[in-house]
Amino acid sequence: MTTENGRKMRGKITSKLAPRLFSPLTLGELQLSHRVVMAPLTRMRSAQPGNIPQAMNVEYYSQRATEGGLIITEATQISSEGQGYPATPGIHSEEQVAGWRKVVEAVHARGGLLVLQLWHVGRISHSSLRADRLLPVAPSAVPAAGEAFTANFQRAAFETPHALSVDEIERVINDYKAAAQNARRAGFDGVEIHGANGYLIDQFLRDKSNLRDDEYGGSIANRIRFLREVVSAVVDVWGSQRVGIRLSPFGTVNDMGDTHPFDLFSVAIRELDKFDLAYLHLIEPRQDEMFGADMSRWAGTPVATVFRRYFSGPIVAAGGYEGDSAEAAIRDGHADAVAFGRWFISNPDLATRIALGKPFNAYDRETFYGGSTTGYTDYPFLIQYS
Repeated sequence: MTTENGRKMRGKITSKLAPRLFSPLTLGELQLSHRVVMAPLTRMRSAQPGNIPQAMNVEYYSQRATEGGLIITEATQISSEGQGYPATPGIHSEEQVAGWRKVVEAVHARGGLLVLQLWHVGRISHSSLRADRLLPVAPSAVPAAGEAFTANFQRAAFETPHALSVDEIERVINDYKAAAQNARRAGFDGVEIHGANGYLIDQFLRDKSNLRDDEYGGSIANRIRFLREVVSAVVDVWGSQRVGIRLSPFGTVNDMGDTHPFDLFSVAIRELDKFDLAYLHLIEPRQDEMFGADMSRWAGTPVATVFRRYFSGPIVAAGGYEGDSAEAAIRDGHADAVAFGRWFISNPDLATRIALGKPFNAYDRETFYGGSTTGYTDYPFLIQYS
């Protein structure tokens, strides 16, 4: 892990302090040497115009790569329609594919694994983000409470979205498939489908945002149809063993809610289990205001424990974990791996710090979204980065 003179060296990380967290794990066809996963983190720093990954993105991901460690990219829109925030990267143009390929190559050069998160925000968008200035789309014409980001990083009330027709739903599913194909061309190790945090898939799942009375709405069986069809399309491209999915069963961010969330997600997860996916990524419930104050991890029954009986594959847990709590989650069988978010922002060598029991750098929330390399690639390492 380190040499005598303190320089970082390539090689697998081991730890006597967290032996379970730093033990190998197989996620489908992905072979991990440790279980400290970098969670998807929206940072709004793609090159403009075009939402193209650029040099500082290459450096950012390369800094956080470890031998056999898994990084899940920031949420990446599958189409221009799917964009919800300014300067977030896409995976629907040749320039974007080329930009991501450089990121992939840099992470692979350090022995890391990189999975692209596929994203469509649905109603959590704004017409200013689209060249055609069309309204956001959603399962139903129900606006979210709160404010959207506009193209110039300002805030405005969420617009009432256009309710997708059945034909338009088919087109969106094809967009997921095309994005998955582009991710393969960029050289990624797999993809994660973003089904959490009040974005399009979540909007179809929940009865607060899905008021449809056709085959995509009403009953739980109908509301999970879009999820199932998206997963099927992506698996057609990648095979099931390089596809994961992220869900937030009890999350309320982006004005989400459901009358019977346990019933809904137990059925949805049973359905997902039929695909034999590489992993299921679950977000712990908390007061999850995405752009608000820091919140501690949920103190109740871990969500992974609640739903583990319905999914036979590996589970990645996320939501406010630190080193000790992550080790405990693995030890107690609550999860097979743990994804870290904010701490990976301020600690590019987070896995090393956890392994050695060293303190974490504090993060600066003011630099989370948008901007330059400040608060992005300038956080200090324990040892010199090489």
